[in-house]
Order: sequence, then structure tokens, then C-alpha cells
Amino acid sequence: MDDSSPIPLSALQHYLYCPRQCALIHVEQLWAESRHTAEGRLLHQQVDQPQTERRKGVRTVTAMPLSAPALGIAGVADLVEFHRDDSGERAFPVEYKRGRPKPHRADEVQLCAQALCLEHMLGQTVPAGALFYGKTRRRKEIAFDDSLRRLTLDTIRTVTELLQSGHTPLAEYAPRRCDACSLMELCQPKLLMRRESVGIWLQRKLAEENDIE
Repeated sequence: MDDSSPIPLSALQHYLYCPRQCALIHVEQLWAESRHTAEGRLLHQQVDQPQTERRKGVRTVTAMPLSAPALGIAGVADLVEFHRDDSGERAFPVEYKRGRPKPHRADEVQLCAQALCLEHMLGQTVPAGALFYGKTRRRKEIAFDDSLRRLTLDTIRTVTELLQSGHTPLAEYAPRRCDACSLMELCQPKLLMRRESVGIWLQRKLAEENDIE
């Protein structure tokens, strides 16, 4: 990764899901399609073309480019709604995700990073946004509170260090996470963990022999 290249917003979500997945995609430039990624791509088709509409007094912009050079991040928002209030139009980002709401905060961090970009670009505070999940067909509103903002900024710093290092973390097999990952065959976490275990065993045997000597 070039030091001057902004971090894709999606890399933040990838990192919190799995640091190795993040490096495989954004450092090694690997990708593989799966049923899950295909479903996600189909879900995004309705918002992947840039256009502006106005419905019931709300202006909506799809596929809106975002950036915050001071933070070193950039990407594209699926949908940004602009709701009018006393001070003008207030941005409200909406990110489309397949599946259901998740127990971790990876999706929330990606959405919060979009809000940070909008704040930089528009010079206004963006207090909330929403995640739209394909399985439930419902929005989950997310407040960008201090805790989520700190987590997002910490993740940006960590991902920046990871991508600039060019280092891919070792595999750690976690059944629910790994079995659902489209990069499972490319990553080979079970195989790599076995190899790592052999290496650790050899190191231990060598250390024991040195102690005997």
C-alpha cells in the first residue's frame, strides 16, 4: 500500500471481522466470490449508481463518494439522506448489508467512518445513521456516540499501520467466522494453524535439548 493512498472504508469492517481477511484483501489483493458476497452484491445493485432524488421532503443521494484526507480514509456511501431542519439539510448515511444485525460492531464502525467523512466534507455534525439488513428488511438506527467514534478512530489507526506494514497476520481458525468467509479456500486457516503448531513443537524440542546440554 502506498503511504499516500487513503484507506478504503470497507477495510475497517474487514479488519474488525478478521485482521487476516483485511490483509488478504487490501495488502495481497485477493478476492473470491461466494453465495454471501453474491447476495451482498445483488442487494447493493439498487444503490450502486450515482443519482439524486427527492421523496417526501428528503433528498437522497446514492453511491456518494466520501473522503476525509485528515484521517486518511475514503470510500463510497450506499445512500445518504439529507433531512431538512432549522439549520438546513442534515446528512444521514445508510449502509446496506446482507444478513442480519451482528453481535460485533464492524458494520457500525464502517458506518461511523462514513459519518466522519461527511462531517469533514459538509462542515456539519452527523449524529446518526442506519444499517439496512437484507434478511430482516429493516433499518437499525445507529447513534454516533463518543464510544463508537473512539472505536472508529482507533480502528482507522490500527488498519493504517497494518496496511502500511504489508504484513498479513497468521491464521487463527474460528469456525463461525472462517466457515462464512469467502476467502476460506485462499486463507486455509486450518492447514496454516497445523503448520504453525508443528513449528512451535520444534522450537520447544530444540529449547529442551539446549537445556539438557
